[in-house]
Amino acid sequence: MSNEEKKEPKKSGRPKISYYWIYALIAVVLLGFNLINLDPRVKEVAPNEFYQMVKENDIEKIKVINEKYANIYIKSSLISTDSAAFKKKYEKVGKSPLFKSVNKGPHYQIEIGEVKVFNDNLATLQKDIPFEQRLAPEYETRTNWIGPLINIGLPLLILVGLMVFLMRRMGNAAGGPGGQIFNIGKSKATLFDQNTKVNVTFKDVAGLDEAKEEVMEVVDFLKNPSKYTNLGGKIPKGVLLVGSPGTGKTLLAKAVAGEAAVPFFSMSGSDFVEMFVGVGASRVRDLFKQAREKAPCIIFIDEIDAIGRARGKGNMSGGNDERENTLNQLLVEMDGFSTDKGVIIMAASNRPDVLDSALLRPGRFDRQIGIDKPDLAGREAIFKVHLRNIKISPKISAKTLAEQTPGFAGAEIANVCNEAALIAARRNKREVEMDDFQYALDRVIGGLEKKNKIIAPREKKTIAYHEAGHAICGWFLEHASPLVKVTIVPRGIGTLGYAQYLPKDEYITTTEQLLDRMCMTLGGRAAERIIFDKISTGAQSDLDQVTKMGYSMIAVFGMNEKVGNVSFYDMQNQNQFAKPYSDDTARLIDTEVRKLIDTQYDRAIALLKEKEDLLHKLANELLNTEVLLREDVERILGRRPADKILELKAKEEEQEDQPSTEDDSQDVANS
Repeated sequence: MSNEEKKEPKKSGRPKISYYWIYALIAVVLLGFNLINLDPRVKEVAPNEFYQMVKENDIEKIKVINEKYANIYIKSSLISTDSAAFKKKYEKVGKSPLFKSVNKGPHYQIEIGEVKVFNDNLATLQKDIPFEQRLAPEYETRTNWIGPLINIGLPLLILVGLMVFLMRRMGNAAGGPGGQIFNIGKSKATLFDQNTKVNVTFKDVAGLDEAKEEVMEVVDFLKNPSKYTNLGGKIPKGVLLVGSPGTGKTLLAKAVAGEAAVPFFSMSGSDFVEMFVGVGASRVRDLFKQAREKAPCIIFIDEIDAIGRARGKGNMSGGNDERENTLNQLLVEMDGFSTDKGVIIMAASNRPDVLDSALLRPGRFDRQIGIDKPDLAGREAIFKVHLRNIKISPKISAKTLAEQTPGFAGAEIANVCNEAALIAARRNKREVEMDDFQYALDRVIGGLEKKNKIIAPREKKTIAYHEAGHAICGWFLEHASPLVKVTIVPRGIGTLGYAQYLPKDEYITTTEQLLDRMCMTLGGRAAERIIFDKISTGAQSDLDQVTKMGYSMIAVFGMNEKVGNVSFYDMQNQNQFAKPYSDDTARLIDTEVRKLIDTQYDRAIALLKEKEDLLHKLANELLNTEVLLREDVERILGRRPADKILELKAKEEEQEDQPSTEDDSQDVANS
């Protein structure tokens, strides 16, 4: 007999017995015992009617239950319709409500109150009845076990049934992701497709040209896969965006969602984390299941370090184990789908150092795109993007604003533009002007201006000389950053004044530059010592910067001859609870840091003593105007020496290039 001729076994038409039906049946039975009385109905009787029954000798027996109430049984001859002694008034209680049979009793019920009083009343009523025919109450004690059983057992049964139901649903893989109660294991990803388009495009992303090229290639791959697969290329599985906070990682992902003509799933890494066991892994499975159904598509996980931290660190249990299970499921899913499915994962994180190495390997995240803070050209492009939606004065220059915001990320630039627009609106202006941007920059850098903060003249003078000391040291030191503004207007929390500098876009820093910056930072404390022969707490933030800078130079950058060319940066991160060097090395580092800071402090004092007359002029001008710009400082101190040196070097380079240009032109003419 062939396989085709084999008859399949008949399937039973009876439904499978489920434990939940058994639980439900037990609950119904218990409720039935409590709510439905299967005994015949007992009628409440008034005391007067009861007394009449006793006098007429109609009662066969009286049974007192728990000394609280009495059940009254009428003589059978009085309730039977076939009897000659039948009384009409007992017709209703004589028939049982169940099958309309004869009701054997009890027929009536009455509350007795106190037992002694009840017995005395009963004896008084029967004084005319012969003694042998008198009623003697029977006493019975009953225990109601159904009520307590339901009160205790039913909630316990419901609780146990609910726990079994939840555990079976949570652990039932056949139900699929999202099959749990309340869909708790279902993915929370937001889907963007042709029905829910994103308005952000690559035109709204500025200053990230290299990153845009990388992600644009991914979008192009999804739109035209044959262009790459014909040459043997494979679609990348993952793209990891790495950068500081506010540099535009999420914005770039939104632009991908706006540009791509494919479904885009967006969610945060914290969306996988839940208090229930197994929910994170279930949501990962459900997310990839939806993605495969809509492939080709893109999955974007923002702040992936919430679930992607390196495994095995720390001895915590519970939530830590659940996070690791979620990460394991994510790793499996990234390896599980084939490359021709067209599912690409994009993720963003500002802490790539804590991510698991298995997550970062090629084959999972094939591309890691670093997004740094924008340079001068990038900041100018970002300003142009944000200035498009603001009514600005024609005198506003995006290049000028970019020059005044070194080190600003895209989010900070957007905040400056928004603050400037709000300030102009508060001043009832029709367009945003340059002074509004200056005020916005001051607010972002230094904090909100404290106009009502009253400062004593003595303290204000100390602040003026402190800031003037910073300004003069920065003005005359060759490698210090150019000064932009110095002010003694109190701002923010604990900020009584500040000097703003304009650092260059540099990627490496020399020892001379760090030493000049350290000397400039100590200029405020040095000015207080020279002028008042006292020091104040105003230099706390300066000392904090100098201390960090000193330890970085010696223990991280290897800029000390005695300590040597060593760096303990990564070793400190790996050994958070122990120093990665000996006690002798630690003592040497501390000694060299103190010596380095003391040297620069003495250098600042020497420079300020040499320029003491200029220090007084600058401080007095600050006391009068409270804010000095670069032009004001140049008017008081003269041209910055470093600027003259740069001009001389530029002229020398031009003169050196000029003869070579003439020789080249002669050679061309002779040929």
